[in-house]
Amino acid sequence: MTPTRGPRRRDRHGRGLRGPLAPSYVPIARSRSERFDDLVLDAVDRLKPQWGKQLAAVEFAVEEVPPVSELGDGPGRLGSEPIPFGRADTASGADPASVVIYRRPLEARARDRDMLGALVHDTVVEQVATLLGLSPETVDPGYDERG
Repeated sequence: MTPTRGPRRRDRHGRGLRGPLAPSYVPIARSRSERFDDLVLDAVDRLKPQWGKQLAAVEFAVEEVPPVSELGDGPGRLGSEPIPFGRADTASGADPASVVIYRRPLEARARDRDMLGALVHDTVVEQVATLLGLSPETVDPGYDERG
């Protein structure tokens, strides 16, 4: 009869349980989704000095991917229209206006962190412009210079 063992642990050599690889206050300790959320918040903060009053009642959110309803049906759909980077929903009833940014399509398009930051900012500007019924150049005068 073999002795029963307890559950396997990472403490195989008696050195204690593993701790975090980096302290929580170091930027590398943040997950990819947390860093993406920060990029969205930075983009919104850059718009607030000029558009703070209009954006006060707008909710900003991040989702991983667009819902299937926004992608259409069949493989031919992907060739005809690009995958959306975000959406803007106007206020209806008790639901406030909202801007939703999709993380995965933007990360797939960006080559590096700087490009991702620029794409996130442009997407936020485009969605806010759609929500306010303005052109992106009106919301952010520097928009057409990057584009």
